[in-house]
Amino acid sequence: MTKSIIWFRNDLRIKDNPALHDAVKNGEILAIYIYDSNESIGQASKYWLHNSLKSLNKDLNNKLNVYSGKPLQILNKLIKKFDITNIYWNRCYDPYSIKRDSEIKTKIKKQEIEIKSYNGSLLFEPWEIKKGNNDFYKIFTPFYKSCITNILQPNPPIKNKTPKKYINDKNSLNIDDLKLLPKKDWYKKFDKIWNISEKSAHKKLDSFIKNKLSNYKNGRDFPALNNVSELSPYLHFGLISPHQVFHKINSLRKSEQTEHFIRELIWREFSYYQLYHQPQIINRNLRPKFNNFKWANSDKLLQSWQQGKTGIPIVDAGMRQLWQTGYMHNRVRMIVGSFLVKNLRLHWKHGAEWFYDKLLDADIASNSASWQWVAGTGIDSSPYFRIFNPITQSQKFDKDGEYIRKYVPELSKIPNKYLFEPYITPDDILKKCNIKMGETYPMPVVDLKESRKKALDCFKKL
Repeated sequence: MTKSIIWFRNDLRIKDNPALHDAVKNGEILAIYIYDSNESIGQASKYWLHNSLKSLNKDLNNKLNVYSGKPLQILNKLIKKFDITNIYWNRCYDPYSIKRDSEIKTKIKKQEIEIKSYNGSLLFEPWEIKKGNNDFYKIFTPFYKSCITNILQPNPPIKNKTPKKYINDKNSLNIDDLKLLPKKDWYKKFDKIWNISEKSAHKKLDSFIKNKLSNYKNGRDFPALNNVSELSPYLHFGLISPHQVFHKINSLRKSEQTEHFIRELIWREFSYYQLYHQPQIINRNLRPKFNNFKWANSDKLLQSWQQGKTGIPIVDAGMRQLWQTGYMHNRVRMIVGSFLVKNLRLHWKHGAEWFYDKLLDADIASNSASWQWVAGTGIDSSPYFRIFNPITQSQKFDKDGEYIRKYVPELSKIPNKYLFEPYITPDDILKKCNIKMGETYPMPVVDLKESRKKALDCFKKL
């Protein structure tokens, strides 16, 4: 009887899993997850991964075998131990994984082991969408139109069958042995907010369609409404596939709302597309002229931003939401990003590193592309001279101050007239609200007008 390995990676689900689908057809399977010691995973992502593995193991009737170390060495041991003839996995698209998987394929195929890899994470392979001259797209809108009209329509979700014949490895680790959860239990707050499982991912999608989709295009800009899907962390570790999301939304009556949501789903595709064709997006400016940009260097300013103590309420609310929930509303991500790279003039890599460590949906492609977009250093990015004014942004998108008051409670009693700029509040009103500027709430770490001018001056010198 054929014995196969199904290697789970960022596809921690049973349904619509092409690698699992084919592995199940061929006799006994050894279901494995390898915690790659060389792979970079943020602290918040480790929490999500831990719970995702627990859920997957349950769905596999506790037959998931877990390992930690170098994948090539582990796979070679398993091949010999269990006389494996086939290995199946779904592809990853970051530079490290591509290099690792290519090496594994080359070396293991010499042993006459068949390896099959699949697309389980994207609507399209990054090499499938091309311009007329076979070059890759550098602008989102034509890429989006190509995806929508392309002859390569996204495949429908696969109806997987649960494996019936498993191989058990007595030397498998327990998921707890991976020590993904930190010693300090700061992550416990997430337990009250997130249900992490394949089943919960589909419930989240159904709830979004029922309660939020009808006002998605406009409502998604208002952080207090929370009119977003919150599917990104489930998509990142593959508890739900983009095919499942796309086909469920696309099966609904077409509207401005469904089209806009699909556009956002394809924006995720564009991030992976950029990562595949320009892997330097992770740590280098895609627009080389920014290599000469004069970034500031201040640990104090960076720390004030990280801790949500900048003295700019909408920025502080966003950074505190991140810390408290492992998530940040998309509109606010743009505001805090612009504030970091343009008002504080700190390098976008500081923001990318912080988000990658603290976001539950810390996707290397989306995170890198988004930070280069807001910094103006990427392809098809927001121009550097487009600087979000956090005051007008909060007045427009949080006009009643509901979002700010939730995450910056020390300002909860202040009138709306002064909420967005508490530092201009008259002393008598501050006293009534028990606020001492500089003590109970910080003064702004930079002057918005002055810092904007400095940023633009630096840009003009490029």
